[in-house]
Order: sequence, then structure tokens, then C-alpha cells
Amino acid sequence: TRLPAPQQTSSGEFSLWSVLKQGIGKELSKITMPVVFNEPLSFLQRVTEYMEYAHLLDRACEEDDPVLRMQLWFWSHDSCQSTWCSSSPRIVAEQVSHHPPVSAFHAEADAWFFHGSVHPKLRFWGRSVEIQPKGTLTLELLRHGEAYTWTNVNCCVHNLISGQLWIEQYGAMEIINHVTGHKGVLNFKAGGGSAGKDLHKVEGFVLDKDKKKLRFVYGRWTDLLKATDVASYEEYRAAFPAKFNRDDTRKKSGENGSAFSSPASSSRKMFSKLNSITSSFKISVDTEAAFEAEDEEEDEGGPIPRTISTYSVDIPNSYTLWEVTPRPPHSSEYYHFTLFAMGLNERDPASIDKIAPTDSRLRPDIRLLEEGDMDGAGCEKSRLEEKQRETRKSRKKHKGEWKSRWFEQGTNAFNGQPDWLYSGRYWERNYADVEEIF
Repeated sequence: TRLPAPQQTSSGEFSLWSVLKQGIGKELSKITMPVVFNEPLSFLQRVTEYMEYAHLLDRACEEDDPVLRMQLWFWSHDSCQSTWCSSSPRIVAEQVSHHPPVSAFHAEADAWFFHGSVHPKLRFWGRSVEIQPKGTLTLELLRHGEAYTWTNVNCCVHNLISGQLWIEQYGAMEIINHVTGHKGVLNFKAGGGSAGKDLHKVEGFVLDKDKKKLRFVYGRWTDLLKATDVASYEEYRAAFPAKFNRDDTRKKSGENGSAFSSPASSSRKMFSKLNSITSSFKISVDTEAAFEAEDEEEDEGGPIPRTISTYSVDIPNSYTLWEVTPRPPHSSEYYHFTLFAMGLNERDPASIDKIAPTDSRLRPDIRLLEEGDMDGAGCEKSRLEEKQRETRKSRKKHKGEWKSRWFEQGTNAFNGQPDWLYSGRYWERNYADVEEIF
């Protein structure tokens, strides 16, 4: 329920800017950031937080109804709080590319496999940063021989220059069952401000292969998710039309003074706060790529059913699919970690000699940061970064090629998209020729 030492606050935004201003126009990966702006977890450890509600996947595997399996899937993935996994799944993750940053992972339990890759694209809009999480995610339910694929929705961090930071997720997520043809379509609603009535709301439908609506699903991805039958939803909507508002798609720059303004004049100021949000995201930023203008991609999944806000009163015949597990006491003193996150860097004496020498739990800078030794953590962080640069130079000089170890580039068997596939060798525990990176 606690870390060895509480989080220490930064010494001020100006000091961070004094570091960043020397690197304008350069790759941020070549600049040593103050360790005080980090958290004691690596990005790969953050990827494992997909597993926080893995017990819902166990329940989904036990269901004979594919609609119930789809509903349980929704919140096993999109919930952001903490509970432990009933089937004790195991997960391996690897940074398979550094420029651009790509992380691949593979998790497995007795009844399912969950795998994918994450390679976020960043856009700076002056007062906010938008994160587009590229990459396919795949869930395989072994008992039913089913496979689901999807891509995560966008995330935006607001008030980078001034004011209170706040986060929202928005956009349409389409989950496809490649065996039965069922689809889950969720709309993560744009909040319209930190106090907006739609902030964190999510709504959607479970559809059959003929696009017939079977269930209406609604809630907040930070709190709870409910479901009801479509007839009850339609009846309630007809009886209380004043309670429903059309969901307007987020528009780009300039609408009602939104945060998506041009990054031109304020981009430098934005940098002074950018790294302060890495405690939540840990995303490596390549400056050149981050400012790259990309055209909006059209949705290839066909028309998505429009959804309606329904939160003032519960819809009749609704039942709760998921409700958040409270965070542990004093979470605010420890990086706002959930109970799950609190244990991600724990080293179990019984298994410490079985993990790979490249395991994140062995990183000395993260360990010292967790223990509150800021000076020691800063020195180790600088040493590791310099070690990486020297290794890269040596490899280039000798015309060597870096290759990922546990994952290989290939094609997703279910949607035909490029993907990073697990090689299946990690659990053999053969680390004899693993490169020493710490």
C-alpha cells in the first residue's frame, strides 16, 4: 500500500525550462532530464497495467454467450484502476524500437492470450499534447477459439502552459470478434473542459454481424460501466428526450477557444511542462516526429452508431459490468499509484534470480528514485543514458545491427496488419547471451 519513500515535488518549472531550452530543435532523447520529473516505473512496467482487470477476461472465458463475452472484455481492457488478477497471468514486454519508440508485449493465462504493440504519435497544439496510440491489440479466448482486435483511442493532456493539468480520452473504438462477427463500438466522449458534463463518459453498442444493436453500454471509464438491453434504452430515450444531447465530434483548432490551437508561438513554453506529465505516460518524445503534421485518417470500419448522453438517471434494467476499486490509502503521496502499480517494481526474493538481467525491476535509477535518493537516481540515470549513447556509437562504428530479442516483426493473423509477434522463447529462462544494459 506504500512505496519506500513518498514522491518529491519538482523544484519549479523554470529549472526544467533551463534544461530544455538548450535542446530546441534536437531530439529530446539526447537531453538528460531531471530525475525529479520521473516516476519509479519504466514505460514497459506501465504497459503491464493492462493486466489490472484481467480477472474479467477469466470470467469472459467462462461465458457461453458471445455478447456477454464482449461486454466483459470492454472493461477488462479500458478500466484504469486496480485489482489483482485471479488467474495470475504472466507478461513479457520489450522495447523493440527506440526511434520511433515502440513497445511490444505478450500476456498469457490458462484461458487466454493478450498481445500487441504500442507506438504513440504525439501532436503538440500549444496548450495541450495529443497522443495517438498507434498499434494493434489482440485478445485470444482459447476455449472459444475467438480473437478480438482493436486500437486504443486518443488521449489529450490539457493546460501544459498554465492551470491545472487534466486528461481526457476521446474517439471511437471498434472491437471486432473475428469468429462470430460481433462488434463492440465505444464512443469515448470529448469532455469540453475539465468540468465538462461529458468528461470521461463512454457509450456504445454491442452489434451482431448484421450490425443489429444488441446491448447499450454506458458509464465513465474512471468510475463504472453499465449495460442494458436496447429496448429499455430506446424506451427510456423516448420517455425522457430532454435528458439526451447529441454527441458532437471533436473539432480541431479554434472551436470555442479549445485547447487545440496552433502550436506556433507557444510551443517553447509548452516544453517547460511537457516532462511533468511523464509520471503518467512515460512516452519517449522525438521532437522532429512530434511536430510532424499528419492528415486525419478516415475510419475504415463503416458508419459508427451515434450515441447519446444518459447519466442523470440510470436506464431501467441496467446492470453493472464493472466498478472501480478504490486506490490505497496515501496514494496521493506515492505518485497516485493504484495498488497494482505499487507492486510493479517489487522484487520477490524467491524469484529474483529467475528474471532476465534486463528486467525493469533491476534498473538502478528507478530503484533509487523509489527509495527517495534523488541525487543517486540522477547520477544513475545520467550514467545509463550515456551508456546507451556509447553503445549506439560502437554498434554504428562496427556496422552492427540492433535486433529485438523476444519479439519479431510480422503480420497479425486476424486483421492482416503489421504487428510485433512474440517469439515464444522468454519463459525458457535462457539469458546466457543477453546484452548487459544496466
